[in-house]
Amino acid sequence: MLLHPQIFVLVVFLWSVPPLSLAGKILVYPVDGSHWLNMDILLRELHQRGHKLTVVRSANSWYIPENTTHYTPITIHVDHLSSLEDPEYMASFLKRNIAIQRGEGSVWSFMALQKEVITLLEESHKSSAEMVRTILEDNKLVKTLKESKYDLMLTDPGFAGGVILGTYLGLPMVYNVRWITNAEGHFAIAPSPLSYIPTIGSRVTDKMSFANKMKNFLHYGIGQYIDHLLTRPLYQGVISEHIDPNTNVYSLIQGADLWLMRVDFVFEFPRPTMPNVVYIGGFQCKPFNPLPNELEKFVESSGERGVVIMSLGTLLGSLVPDISEVVASAFARLPQKVIWRHVGEKPSTLGNNTLIVDWLPQNDLLGHPKTKAFVTHGGTNGIYEAIYHGVPMLGLPLIFDQFDNMIRLEARGVAQVLDVAALDYSKNISSQSNYTSSCDCMLLRHFSFTSVMLKQVALQVGTFCVIFQDLLDRGYSRLFQHTNPGRGRFSGHICLNSNE
Repeated sequence: MLLHPQIFVLVVFLWSVPPLSLAGKILVYPVDGSHWLNMDILLRELHQRGHKLTVVRSANSWYIPENTTHYTPITIHVDHLSSLEDPEYMASFLKRNIAIQRGEGSVWSFMALQKEVITLLEESHKSSAEMVRTILEDNKLVKTLKESKYDLMLTDPGFAGGVILGTYLGLPMVYNVRWITNAEGHFAIAPSPLSYIPTIGSRVTDKMSFANKMKNFLHYGIGQYIDHLLTRPLYQGVISEHIDPNTNVYSLIQGADLWLMRVDFVFEFPRPTMPNVVYIGGFQCKPFNPLPNELEKFVESSGERGVVIMSLGTLLGSLVPDISEVVASAFARLPQKVIWRHVGEKPSTLGNNTLIVDWLPQNDLLGHPKTKAFVTHGGTNGIYEAIYHGVPMLGLPLIFDQFDNMIRLEARGVAQVLDVAALDYSKNISSQSNYTSSCDCMLLRHFSFTSVMLKQVALQVGTFCVIFQDLLDRGYSRLFQHTNPGRGRFSGHICLNSNE
């Protein structure tokens, strides 16, 4: 019986319900920050299904807890604090970026933004390289890792520490991935023609004019510059010393066995792909739970008009004061009620229809039938939750991939994007008729289709689980083997063997 190996590695390691005797031992090397949020969902599912998890974390970690019940931590002490692990630095970085975007002179603003991003990436990759070097130079820890005989490495290749450690230990490699060290993950393994595949930062769609193609090529060149002159040299020392001086970090990243890609073609533009890519975009989405009593009362008091939700993610609790005043004034003009996650001083233009909170149950609010729109920075987790629940979006993208995320949604007709650089009282965020009619149009014409498609992903995963368990009950056994011969303790491919 021949079955597709990538389907079964996904089922085996993520969604099957194995007997404890067949549970795997998985070494996990995550990326901190918002990337950890979806990695933790995978880990909880794996733990629930009997797998034993060990998580490598920095002692400076902002998100990844040391005291938990679903994995065993290995805490690494490093002198160099990653910028991504410093909430104060990230908040400052975001506000500097907003200030630059609102400055005059687009060319100078572009150059200043690139300088800020390159500095952040340099510090973060430097910290990642130092952390994996600390691990590999700790002979006692390395001996423990080898003797533990892990079945695979699960890592996020946005920063390459886990890739280097997994390669050194000779483990089969599974990625929970959207980004690699210099680009979107597909660029490492699949044909990616720049004529119709946007690169990060380009802010173009797959339908490009000649000028857009040149812009796309420029941003691709910037990514290559960062990769060759900054990223690769930062990791090359530890790779040359502990693995192979004739290889580089990009080659190591390309050697993964399975790519669990955090996108779905409900959201992503069409593009070439590869057989060892499994699309799991929106896997963290789930039905909503009842709201806390006070919040439910506020939502219900909105009547037929409903509510608008605003949140700018985990890194930014508040905007700079003048933008907050503009946003508050715009909200005050809406007929809907507004729930706004905002930390700090309340804007003076705040309307009676707006509730300020320092935390909100985002998924539960997005799933509430009275929620009419979501004002978002364009983070991946939030937009997939909005798609899942069928809520149209208004985007205020700030950094990184947020612009490109919102451009994709706008191209689908399910979002509008505002440029924070040009935001003032005259913009359409404060235009009641334009904003509300656009939301109604998007909700009726598009999201009834796209949210159903995304929910089908969860149903398909559940179907895989049922089929796989049925095969086990009928006498089939699993054989886990490495898809990359010669690099690990396994060789060959992953298959099912019949005991009949």
